[in-house]
Amino acid sequence: MANHKSALKRMRQSEKRASLNGSRISRIKTFVKKFISSLGSGEAASAFSSAQSEIQKGVAKGVLHRNTANRKISRLNKILKSAEVK
Repeated sequence: MANHKSALKRMRQSEKRASLNGSRISRIKTFVKKFISSLGSGEAASAFSSAQSEIQKGVAKGVLHRNTANRKISRLNKILKSAEVK
């Protein structure tokens, strides 16, 4: 247990951030799953757009690294293009 006032505040802040970051990551995963499930229908392009937007928001908030987000978006785009061809 922390003894200093500043250490106690740090603990409170880190708990709050961990909770927020967890919900942000969960939200990103949800949007990716919605995109994957919409591949058969005609709504795949809009689902991809919203998933891409959520991933970029994760980068802006510091939840995801820029390169990781770009890789995820690239892979989703590849899936979208292959689904359109079929």
